[in-house]
Amino acid sequence: MAVNPKRRKSPGKSFPVRGLRGEKTLLLRFGPKDISRRYLMWLNNPEVVRFSNQRFRKHDVASSRRYLKSFAGTDNLLLSIRERRGKRAIGTMTVHAAMPHGTADVGILIGEISVWGKGFGLDAWKTLISWLLVGCSMRKVTGGTLASNIGMKYIFERSGMHLEATRQEQEIVHEQPTDLLYYARFRDA
Repeated sequence: MAVNPKRRKSPGKSFPVRGLRGEKTLLLRFGPKDISRRYLMWLNNPEVVRFSNQRFRKHDVASSRRYLKSFAGTDNLLLSIRERRGKRAIGTMTVHAAMPHGTADVGILIGEISVWGKGFGLDAWKTLISWLLVGCSMRKVTGGTLASNIGMKYIFERSGMHLEATRQEQEIVHEQPTDLLYYARFRDA
């Protein structure tokens, strides 16, 4: 069943003030206070960003403020992922929405290594894509990852996404050409 494009809500303009609650995570709009020493450590930690093109950049307060400012007044979102208990920041998510097409491309970074493999990424992912598909009436949500990123492929598959396309040997990781995988989930799937 097709959704009337006029009923779609912009993720960037309709995100709930109190955030979104998953079973393990709380998703809140990322703000200036979230640009902390800890956040900058994640972005500059080669282990944390090893599957991201962030690994080619050096991040500081000024670059992070510019990045945050790029989301202001748009349909896009930058979110802070927090533990539901204790509300400690553990990562970030992005949403890049194409409202005329009813699509949203989502990204995630779990910066706190101590929570890796404990289901926080999957919970945050499922919470956000459910809200995008149902709450915003987006018709399709997408995400991409390197073929070597086993954890992200697990998240995609466990959240009901399917492999949509492969760009063979698209990026170089550890001096080896690596496939870039694109996953998708449709609202009516």
